[in-house]
Amino acid sequence: MAKTHTRYVCQECSRVSASYMGKCPQCGSFNSMVEEVVHDEPTSKNPAVRGLTGRSAPRPISEIGGDAEERIHLPIGEFARVLGGGIVPGSIVLVGGDPGIGKSTLMLQMTLEMAKTKRVLYVSGEESERQIKMRAARLQEGKELPKNLLLVTETNLEIILNHVNDVKPDLLIVDSIQTVYISQLDSSAGSVSQVRECSSQLRELAKTRNVSVFVIGHVTKEGNIAGPRVLEHIVDTVLYLEGDRFQAYRLLRSVKNRFGATSEVGVFEMREGGLAEVTNPSEAFLAERLVNAAGSTIAVTMEGTRPLLVEIQGLTSPTQFGNARRTPNGTDFNRLLLITAVLTRRMGMKLAEQDIFVNVVGGLQIDEPAADLAVAAAIASSWKDIPVKADAVLIGEIGLAGELRMPGQMAARLREAEKLGFKTAIVPKAIRQGEPYPKGIQIIEARSIHEALDKALVEEKSKRVE
Repeated sequence: MAKTHTRYVCQECSRVSASYMGKCPQCGSFNSMVEEVVHDEPTSKNPAVRGLTGRSAPRPISEIGGDAEERIHLPIGEFARVLGGGIVPGSIVLVGGDPGIGKSTLMLQMTLEMAKTKRVLYVSGEESERQIKMRAARLQEGKELPKNLLLVTETNLEIILNHVNDVKPDLLIVDSIQTVYISQLDSSAGSVSQVRECSSQLRELAKTRNVSVFVIGHVTKEGNIAGPRVLEHIVDTVLYLEGDRFQAYRLLRSVKNRFGATSEVGVFEMREGGLAEVTNPSEAFLAERLVNAAGSTIAVTMEGTRPLLVEIQGLTSPTQFGNARRTPNGTDFNRLLLITAVLTRRMGMKLAEQDIFVNVVGGLQIDEPAADLAVAAAIASSWKDIPVKADAVLIGEIGLAGELRMPGQMAARLREAEKLGFKTAIVPKAIRQGEPYPKGIQIIEARSIHEALDKALVEEKSKRVE
């Protein structure tokens, strides 16, 4: 008879410990140790063979076909962009996001479109078939539901695999991986061992049957996908659905993609009928902009290969407390501190007693330093109460000495600004010869933040248009 013992496994980094610890010594996360009961099976002289069976014969690399994968057409253009052009047969995709952000809605919209030409099996471990049917009817707005979309509520992986054998789908959706379990393991669904084992078997299913698998995953309080980190290594593609629940826009971001570019982003708008594609997100983000308002600037940020124009708002106000506050929304806090210090030291602005608020309109999160100049101009514009030129975009990274540095893909950023009707671009002075700039937009080059702000701010307050 097999013996059992108890161990504790960290859900963040999969570290195993014989005793419970409040803080994982490897990744530093708190309260992430989960108890598991392990059966000590007697070792076998002929252990079971695991892995992708039938593909273990070595072959010369010259004899292996190197043609590009033929993708399955996906009618949702923003979704197809993030995946790299469509769905690759035999791939496994992990989709994560905060609760209520729209993961299940997006996946159901995709399956409704794919079921028009492909056979789709939607497995739900959290909602009943009736609930999914009601949502599908709302998304279709009275249209006839496709017969190739099959629904089942099941959490036992062995039964799910039997359904796959019977149905033989082209596309499998599992919502969500934290609810699926294998009966041979004593640990509960969602534990480290269950998530790892279920994901591995779904990967083997995808590779051996050439079935495209989409798996929905929960996220932790920090915004990371719950479960062991190895889960993201098992799958081919990792997508995050991001956005503020109180904002209409949702961003589908690729952070790992074995079949396409990473850091691509698709933009959607949450409406009553589901998630609608935003084909021109720059225009949508600038739709409600108040022209010639002090503290408002336009930055051009790159999301993968796509340039996006976003409005950055800055506000300074005399502090009512001993320590002035720095409150960013959509930008990095440490980056805001750096920009504030440069404005104080290099521009002579007395910001030590000013509360500073910076907001990226539309709920977009900007991580790249190319927006530094726009953030600095928004703060300076609010502090001086002088608007930035309404038809100007500002692009550039700020150094500690107050110098401006050139970001990447400048020509693509300027082409997007020109397409939306902006006439002026304030950019760092080019030191090296690169791709030529578009001729339909005036380029103003600056070496320092002092020079850039002098050219960006409207010279006379009387020029303001209320």
